[in-house]
Amino acid sequence: MKITAVIIAKNEAASIAQCLDSLTFADEVVVIDNESTDKTADIAGKKGAKIFSVKGLDFAYLRNVGREKAGNDWLFYIDCDERPSEELIKSIKSVKGDGFSAYRIFRRNYYFNQLWPVREKIVRLIRKDALIGWQGSLHESPQIVGHTAKLKGDLLHYTHNNLYQMVEKTNAWSEFESQLRYKNNHPSVSWWRFFRVSGQVFWKSYFREKGYKAGTIGLIESLYQSFSVFVTYAKLWEKQQGRT
Repeated sequence: MKITAVIIAKNEAASIAQCLDSLTFADEVVVIDNESTDKTADIAGKKGAKIFSVKGLDFAYLRNVGREKAGNDWLFYIDCDERPSEELIKSIKSVKGDGFSAYRIFRRNYYFNQLWPVREKIVRLIRKDALIGWQGSLHESPQIVGHTAKLKGDLLHYTHNNLYQMVEKTNAWSEFESQLRYKNNHPSVSWWRFFRVSGQVFWKSYFREKGYKAGTIGLIESLYQSFSVFVTYAKLWEKQQGRT
């Protein structure tokens, strides 16, 4: 089978080269460049990727554009800060025409270069004709016809290495997310919502995802995720109040 790797990128000049280098198993690489202002497109082009410049706040829309631009029967979706493990690459190469429409993959997150205790299941290898489309403006998911199976190996997700990167990413991501929520007419942000969303995020990260097993890093990461969602909703409140 032939595979097209699909990457959504915006200002990823620092990481896109390594991501592309990890995709040697792909027969084609399509980069959907979401109005980058750095050298993302230039770097990807020199690495042999096909570049398509697309404007959009909706992640599902951008992933669907990637589907349209892909020239092969199978799609492997990957983000710039993700890398397939050697075992995952072998598993992908071993996939035959066994009747499955898509494959689930375990993703392992790294925070401060430390492995997070809990893995998450995601669907990233999809037969093109079985993909109805991606849905969800922010936390998007694929809608698939048919059955899925599981691949061995992990998709390694290197989110951030230090607090400086975290703060930079939070400022950019919170602006993007608050703008998207505002355009989707999110309910008015009341004072109690800050406590609720921040508390829910901390509980999920530290207890449900067992962040406490990561020691000090687990506590810092969980508190920071709580802070990050607080900033997002504070920016949303600003927009709703007409202060920006």
